[in-house]
Amino acid sequence: MNQAQVNWVGYRTIVRKEITRILRIWAQTLVPPAITMTLYFLIFGKIIGSRIGEMGDFDYMLFIVPGLVMMSVITNSYGNMVSSFFGAKFGRHIEELLISPLPNWVILAGYVTGALARGVGVGAVVLLVSMFFTEIRIEHPLITLSVLILTAIVFAMAGMVNAIFAQKFDDIAIIPTFVLAPLTYLGGVFYSIDLLPPFWEKVSAFNPILYMVNGFRYGMLGASDVAIGHSFALIGVFTVGLAATCLWLLHSGKGLRS
Repeated sequence: MNQAQVNWVGYRTIVRKEITRILRIWAQTLVPPAITMTLYFLIFGKIIGSRIGEMGDFDYMLFIVPGLVMMSVITNSYGNMVSSFFGAKFGRHIEELLISPLPNWVILAGYVTGALARGVGVGAVVLLVSMFFTEIRIEHPLITLSVLILTAIVFAMAGMVNAIFAQKFDDIAIIPTFVLAPLTYLGGVFYSIDLLPPFWEKVSAFNPILYMVNGFRYGMLGASDVAIGHSFALIGVFTVGLAATCLWLLHSGKGLRS
């Protein structure tokens, strides 16, 4: 068996393990996001949205759909990676992968694909739920799909960095709770930044999730608070930077080898 075949078998095995894990505990991975987002649609879309009316020339219910889909993609791709990879590290079977003939990029690709599957899968479930509340439109399908996939990849790799540095299970909850959640809620999910005072509008420009949410909103609705080129540029920078960081951490064994 040549190296290419070894790489393919290794990659396929990691992906199959990850997807099997997601489906085995579907009641924890797929059902809760659907219930949570249904509540968001009911509370924010129906109750509050009926008072707001329109946001950015769109019905408020339709306006928040892209943001809620992206929120679910971000949290689930990140959560899947950080829990799965930390579990492998905690159980010490990540060491078997590190000493195997698999290159580090194959290990990274396998885990990222698993997290991507969960993120995109949950995003699709949320989009399906949204169809019960409003009529869905997708103006630019390629942009919509590419932003969705790239964002899931970015947060999957961010989850790997968190898992590598985490020393105990409590550590994997710090970033989602104190960093990810505030940035997501302040990332234009429920509002247009045009409504903010000038100072806070400038502060929001430093929130990377704002560009991802608005890139996805542009793909679906054809409207965005930021230029779509800026969204892709920022996502590209984060993708390359986090990929390089993950590969370096896997190569060095920092936080992985005892």
